[in-house]
Amino acid sequence: MTQTLQTEDNVQSPSLPTFDDVRGAAKRIEGLAVKTPLLESPALNEHVNGRVLLKAETLQRTGSFKFRGAYNKISQIPEADRPGGVVAYSSGNHAQGVAAAAALLGLPAVIVMPSDAPAIKVENTRGYGAEVVFYDRFTEAREVIGSAIAKERGATLVPPYDDPRVIAGQGTCGLEIVEQTKEKGLALDALLVCCGGGGLTAGCALALEALSPQSRLYTVEPAGYDDTKLSLDAGHPVPHPKAPQSICDALLSPQPGDLTFEVNRSRVSAGLAVTDKEVKAAMRYAFRTLKLVVEPGGAVCLAAILAGKVDAAGRVIALTLSGGNVDAELYRTVLAEKD
Repeated sequence: MTQTLQTEDNVQSPSLPTFDDVRGAAKRIEGLAVKTPLLESPALNEHVNGRVLLKAETLQRTGSFKFRGAYNKISQIPEADRPGGVVAYSSGNHAQGVAAAAALLGLPAVIVMPSDAPAIKVENTRGYGAEVVFYDRFTEAREVIGSAIAKERGATLVPPYDDPRVIAGQGTCGLEIVEQTKEKGLALDALLVCCGGGGLTAGCALALEALSPQSRLYTVEPAGYDDTKLSLDAGHPVPHPKAPQSICDALLSPQPGDLTFEVNRSRVSAGLAVTDKEVKAAMRYAFRTLKLVVEPGGAVCLAAILAGKVDAAGRVIALTLSGGNVDAELYRTVLAEKD
């Protein structure tokens, strides 16, 4: 059951999701989303002297966790509103999730993507049948473009993170992590979540609060783009300062969403940040040792563990490998670099 959020001006905002919404989303996506494995690597466990559980959302439908929230949202659009289709804005993973979910449900989709989005994400989005509209992320506002298209076409806007149904869908990832950890006979000490706008974090936070309240929750963001950490410290959503471009294209949201921050503010233990150098080292480690292909934004939590941002010694720590959609040329370049 959702909870209504009141702003400082006493204006009613979209409702906050609850754990019941996460449970409902799990039933809705069952048989469509992949229940991705929670993997362990003896080599990684030995390296950190603890137990590290890897939630491989790289193996999810469309190659990232985003399908979960997209399908949960789109499947609840009333029949009368479906002919107009859906509109979304995304750097790539949400785009693919929305395009695939819309195709399954028989709805047309328009995706607003930055002109510098990775080619593989653009190609995959079009491959699911969506129309792609490009914009300049440095001079244009994707929200304005997306809203205008939605109004013109009578389409439903599917936000990338700041939506209760999207958050609830992403929370199914956290629900699975807790259940799979218990199936291993383990108690989860902490969960690290890749964080852009905070939707995956918020959904996981609801699951942890309900099922594993003793577990600590950490966000991991690219250095210079750690707006969730800055916002948690400030007590309200704030944008990150201007920063050099990061390799982590999936995690470059300017600031947390109002809904995601409201969910996360009392449930996240701390925010962490990793450099591009640390992310690249994690991608190489995932390839060479874990035998997994992980995109930059999907590797930030692994980077935090490998760089010692969280002490894993003697503890059970789960982390999200949130996506594996990386351009072949970029991946080749990263793998060729020396640690």
